[in-house]
This record gives sequence, structure tokens and C-alpha cells, in this order.
Amino acid sequence: MTYNIHKGIGGVDRRYRLERVIEAIARCEADIVLLQEVDDGVPRSNHHRQVDMLGDALDLPHRAFQRNVMLTEGHYGNAILSRFPLTDIQNLDLTVPLKKRRRALIAHCNVRFDGHQHTMLIFNFHLGLAGFERRIQLRRVLSCPLLKRTHQRTAVIVAGDYNDVWGRLGRQIMEPANFLSVSENAKTFPAMLPVRPLDRIFYRGRLSLDHSYVSRTKVAREASDHLPLVAEFELQTE
Repeated sequence: MTYNIHKGIGGVDRRYRLERVIEAIARCEADIVLLQEVDDGVPRSNHHRQVDMLGDALDLPHRAFQRNVMLTEGHYGNAILSRFPLTDIQNLDLTVPLKKRRRALIAHCNVRFDGHQHTMLIFNFHLGLAGFERRIQLRRVLSCPLLKRTHQRTAVIVAGDYNDVWGRLGRQIMEPANFLSVSENAKTFPAMLPVRPLDRIFYRGRLSLDHSYVSRTKVAREASDHLPLVAEFELQTE
């Protein structure tokens, strides 16, 4: 799942209710959750450390949190919650001069089944508001040394809030780099009446897409200004 939780503040009523975000995620039963706009120690969210509150409530024990934006009190940024161990956690600077600080949160996710361990490489980010900014940031992701060293058959997921109103980044940048989209037109924003496909999941390597969907439950429409985008994959063995 990729989900911009808007700090747990509802997109319509503007009330801080993290329990709504928890319920919205829980209904999808996701094993790996990529979150954007996650608060840590901020007054508007009762100084909560949201990554741990969400992880504990959802029984997702493996977590990574990235403080991207420093506020007068606290920070907010990206997070990964996982049922499987996360290793090699890294930050990739995506900041464009004169624009808001942006970074990608990167981790290897180690999935064990049939007596073997299989590794996925995961990128989670929140791209900028300007078109030129997003293109620079995404090219920076695709040219990072860790991805360059990754075998083409290794499972890779590059997901998050792309802020890509017209869906051009997939055709122009991701597809030429051999990434596939789980959905071409999954509208996730605004949550109450979604008309924009801002949130995207791209993948390559040893992954087979079973299905994807946008969660449009009542609680998801109220919990944030974005809806969760969910994809179910089968991790293929040799």
C-alpha cells in the first residue's frame, strides 16, 4: 500500500483522528505500507510519534521513518511499515534548490518462504509540486547507485505520492526504465471525490501483479485527503 495520510488530519473535517487512518489501513490487510506526511512530535498531532503508533496498532513490527521537514516543533516525513524485516535503510536526497526539502526512503525488505529468503528493494517518496521538480527527482531515484547495482530480476517497488496530475511521469520516465504501473488511472485525490491519480506504484523484476485497487471505504474517505492505493503481488522464484 502507498498512502499519504495527511498527518492523520481529515481532508474535509480537518480533525486529527489517527484511529481513522489505522482503520483505513487495517481494512486492506497490507503487509508492506508506504506512508507519506507522517508526523513526529508535532503539536497538531498531539506530539505523537505516528510511525510507532501506526505500527503497533497494525501489528507491523518492522519500521523505518524519515524526517524530511523540520517544523518549529517536531518533523514530518515518510515511513515504511512492514510485516517482514527491513534492512539497509537509506535516505536519498531529492531536494531541488529553492524548493521544499524532499528525500526518498529506501529499504530492502526480506521475505522468507519455502525455506528461502527473497529480497525486495523498496523506494518510498513524496515528489514536489512543480513538473520540472518531479522529473529531476524521479531521474535522481533511477540513477541512484543502489538501484544501478540491483539486478534487473530483483523485485523493486518505487511508490508514493508522485503529485503527477496528468500521469506523464510513467510514460516519460518510468516505462523507459522498464518499470510497470499497477494502474494507469487510479484516482486517489481528493479523498471524498477523487479526480486525480496522484499516488502511484511502479514495479519491475521478479514480481507478478495479481490485482490493484483504490480503497474507497467510508473511513478512508474521511481519514485523509488522499485514498490508499493497494497492489497485491506474487513474488516469483527462479
